[in-house]
Amino acid sequence: MTPAPEPALAATVPDATGPALPAPGHAAPGGERELLPVATGARSRAVVVELLRPRRRPALVGFGVLVAATAAGMLTAPLLGRVVDAATRGSTGEITACAVALALVAVVQGAATGLGLTRIAGLGETVLADLRERFVERALHLPLEQVERAGSGDLTSRVTGDVAVVARAVRNALPELARSLLTVALTLVGLAVLDWRFLLAALLAVPVQLHTARWYARRAVPLYARQRVATGAQQQQLLDTVGGAATVRALRLADQHTERVARRSAAAVELALAGIRLVLRFYSRLHVAEYLGLVAVVASGFWLVRQDAVSIGTATAAALYVHGLFGPVNTALGLVDDAQAATAGLARLVGVADLAPPGRSPRSAAPADASVVVRGLGHAYRPGHPVLRDVTLSLAPGERVALVGASGAGKSTLARLVAGVHRPERGSVLLGGASPADLGPEVLRGTVALITQEVHVFAGRLAEDLRLARPDATDAELTEALRRVGALPWALALPEGLATVVGAGGHRLTVAQAQQLALARLLLADPPIVVLDEATAEAGSAGARTLEDAASVALEGRTALVVAHRLTQARTADRIVVLDRGRVVETGTHLELVAARGHYAALWEAWSAQR
Repeated sequence: MTPAPEPALAATVPDATGPALPAPGHAAPGGERELLPVATGARSRAVVVELLRPRRRPALVGFGVLVAATAAGMLTAPLLGRVVDAATRGSTGEITACAVALALVAVVQGAATGLGLTRIAGLGETVLADLRERFVERALHLPLEQVERAGSGDLTSRVTGDVAVVARAVRNALPELARSLLTVALTLVGLAVLDWRFLLAALLAVPVQLHTARWYARRAVPLYARQRVATGAQQQQLLDTVGGAATVRALRLADQHTERVARRSAAAVELALAGIRLVLRFYSRLHVAEYLGLVAVVASGFWLVRQDAVSIGTATAAALYVHGLFGPVNTALGLVDDAQAATAGLARLVGVADLAPPGRSPRSAAPADASVVVRGLGHAYRPGHPVLRDVTLSLAPGERVALVGASGAGKSTLARLVAGVHRPERGSVLLGGASPADLGPEVLRGTVALITQEVHVFAGRLAEDLRLARPDATDAELTEALRRVGALPWALALPEGLATVVGAGGHRLTVAQAQQLALARLLLADPPIVVLDEATAEAGSAGARTLEDAASVALEGRTALVVAHRLTQARTADRIVVLDRGRVVETGTHLELVAARGHYAALWEAWSAQR
């Protein structure tokens, strides 16, 4: 069983605490993708500052340690310069003293650098964790129809690819960038201390470097943004094709879907190759700047020594400074590549994390009863293509009503509207006299549950999966719920019983077992209203009767709207509603509708002939 963005335990990927993501293969019904928002650069920076504000002290400590480490490293070049001067004078004692000092500098710099980088990286990981939690919280409360319009690939690529890109930047690029910038700044100060003319010579490379950085940034920002979008589109196409493989084969659309996958993949590959070419051109330009600066400082040193303005050791120290300068400069500029990719990923994460959190309804009381009333319901996923037309329907408390009709009649859409997954364009849905939107997420979760044919089994112990429906359930209550839906024998037969790890990486459950797990969650959650959307359709004939019996037990005493894939479910319902092209065309009991010789009778005759 699976929770929806608002109702309890209703959707295609369950989470007892909030909304759910659509299962792979569920694309927006309209076919057009409306991607989730992407934050602006200014907003992304503001969010980072907001997340850093409570951690100012750790940030200052880490930065201070890194400054101390870098300053210690700046002593290396002057000490080597003194070694050169001491060698020209033949002062072995001074050379020994400098060697000892160099060893001490190396120890201090290494220890302080390790500590500083660890502090900075730890701070980045903490901030990233906060952002990830905010992202997941907002994602879980997104209206399912919004996620479907965007395509689940857009959301999953953000929570996987974008998080990975930002995480790499936090773990590697951020600490290295901080150290490189400090090294550059203190090296320039060191050059000025040796002789201001060395500083001027080194700065000749700056215009080339700045031009290169600006040239790269102008091209990299839009390129990486397009690359992330293309990756999301590629992932969505793969999800649509693989998730709907059975339908693709049945309709003989394999060639078309293969061509779509190839086209999406080719677009993603082309953008990746464009990024590689851009990076190669970027580094070649940086090398030009490096050689220009080094030649200028060496030439200045030669001239200053000839003028007796500086010693050979000082000129050597300046050359070493410059030689050590361009490594951090190129590193810092090179990290622009990681920074641009991380910035694009960060903007996509912040875009979702910034979405308004679900509001709390002023109502706190439960609905008056377990009735369901649908009045004048109309809904369309695309303008001009209505799926439901003026549907009016009512379910008395405790009544079980079956929805039947040909594929595309609007059964699943009506089920989702009743469950509160979607909001109707026209008309109204009332649960116990109240609109699902007015009840608010918390009350709605305890009022209505939706079970579909696609049930997600979370990776973890079977008992933990069951407790998604009721976290405080005892082992005895879990066992009783499994017994009532006929799942206890196979659950106890698992290697570790209810402690067995199921789902991804664990023991795989069959389709029928997963549906029994969903029905057991339903019993534990105990909502008064239940919507079953072809919940037994994927079980196959062997498991269908078992699941139908389990569903019948789980629905006892509840108001139930059942989208009946198998007409045996419809036959046992209190009432049957027949949909055709989005309209209610018949309603009555099984016997009444068979005798009427209408739509239902034709469906029943075709169903009976296939059995």
